[in-house]
Amino acid sequence: MIYYVYYDSYGNPRQAVSEDELRERYGGDPEAFRASLRGAAPATEHMTAHVGTVSFSDERELREFMSDMDEANRGFFEGEGQSRPFNF
Repeated sequence: MIYYVYYDSYGNPRQAVSEDELRERYGGDPEAFRASLRGAAPATEHMTAHVGTVSFSDERELREFMSDMDEANRGFFEGEGQSRPFNF
């Protein structure tokens, strides 16, 4: 099953919709999905965010992916283990 995942400007997956839900709620337009999550606040107007397309056999795999990605990103930015955040 194909899912569209919204990644925030830090690369964290925040929300996902199935291909069917994208078609029903957003007219099949990933940009409309991204825009709906970015918000109308002026501070978010120039933020970089994107929607990626991923495929999983079921929703359980999607939830595991979202959880694992969140843990990996949190581990990096909080300096766990050998990961160290850097400001370039």
